[in-house]
Amino acid sequence: MKTDALILGGGLAGLSTAYHLGRLGAPSRLVAEARARVGGTAGSVRSDGFTYDYTGHLLHLHDPYGKDLVLDLLAGNSAPHERRAWIRSRGVDTRYPFQANVKGLPPAVVAECVAGFLETVHRPRALPRRPDFLSWSRATFGDGITRHFMKPYNEKLWGMPLSRLTTEWQGRFVPKPTASEVLYGALAEQNALFGYNASFRYPIRGGIQALPDALAARLEPGVVRTGARVTRVDLREKVATIEGLGEVRYERLVNTLPLNAFLDLAAPLPAAVKDARRRLRWNTVWNLNLGVARPNLTDKHWIYFPERKYPFYRVGCLTAFSPLSAPAGHSALYVEVSRPGGARVDRARLEAAILDGLRESGLLKRSDRVVSKVWLPIEVGYVVYDFARTPAVETIFRHLGGIGVESIGRYGAWKYSFMEEAILDGRRCAQRLAGGEGAA
Repeated sequence: MKTDALILGGGLAGLSTAYHLGRLGAPSRLVAEARARVGGTAGSVRSDGFTYDYTGHLLHLHDPYGKDLVLDLLAGNSAPHERRAWIRSRGVDTRYPFQANVKGLPPAVVAECVAGFLETVHRPRALPRRPDFLSWSRATFGDGITRHFMKPYNEKLWGMPLSRLTTEWQGRFVPKPTASEVLYGALAEQNALFGYNASFRYPIRGGIQALPDALAARLEPGVVRTGARVTRVDLREKVATIEGLGEVRYERLVNTLPLNAFLDLAAPLPAAVKDARRRLRWNTVWNLNLGVARPNLTDKHWIYFPERKYPFYRVGCLTAFSPLSAPAGHSALYVEVSRPGGARVDRARLEAAILDGLRESGLLKRSDRVVSKVWLPIEVGYVVYDFARTPAVETIFRHLGGIGVESIGRYGAWKYSFMEEAILDGRRCAQRLAGGEGAA
């Protein structure tokens, strides 16, 4: 079997690459997807009448082209939302982001957070050229906000001391309010929306699976092969071994699989690249989805839990995005727990701890019947931005670029990003492969 462009992975980045290559007149392309359906982690699973995603997958649309394409693909099957995100700490729910909404917390905590922030304004701290995230947080938000939220929450999410984490990932994902906004949010209920995810869209029907399904439907029959797991890639001979397809010869290769997984099945690789691969770190998101026999369990979209007494760092409500995610009279929750990649997890013990934590938080009542439980873990959930990441990635991509291999998307590019960016990554990749930067 031969193809001009072989695309590994049928998630949004891979499907977008194939779609835009087709629009640019590529001679042939093939998308190999290991699962039975396209979508990758931007997919959904139907179980017991519920539609569960691989955690919360929401459409944050900022780019004009990306927005137009997504809305065209969904063809009316999406609804707009203004974010209703909260933080549970010290038994109090405060609005997200914490740094602009401390009203309601104990007075001593409010005073410490506000005073610390104002100190960053009037006596700013100098930072080194490459600061760690903890130092950056203290210099940006002050000691109080860092101590009461930034440090406990992010250590729970990333699973390491923040002094080992860089600031390369945070950018648009950690909004900084003004001093007046911090003061206002300490004294009154603040409805101002901050950050890249202040508004979003979500499919009305079908879960987030509706998006990759719609994108795949734009491709000609035979371009996407599901149940086609890649087991080996010979980079020298340009041959991939794929379950159900055998050997596939390609001219150009696009990887959207997690970078660590791709490198583990690719050969030959120089020693420097193998060493860089060993320095890649990631977290696995242990995602438990729950169907509860109670309607309108919460109107909040999601809640952050920075405190250690809760095993999860975030809980979201799928039926707050779309009531059709659950049968009538029911609600659907997704619960996220972070563990280092490769760590052993006792699911039964973790599930019991999750249910206990949900009851302690008040999200679940003792009388609630949980009628559905589905684990959808994401092996590579978050790429860890420690100080080894960037040198390792640069070494890897220098080599892959030299042999004409593209590695794109959240996981292929080994970065922190969102769905629209994955689609745009595929478009840009197609333009590069087509030999230009013109619009696709």
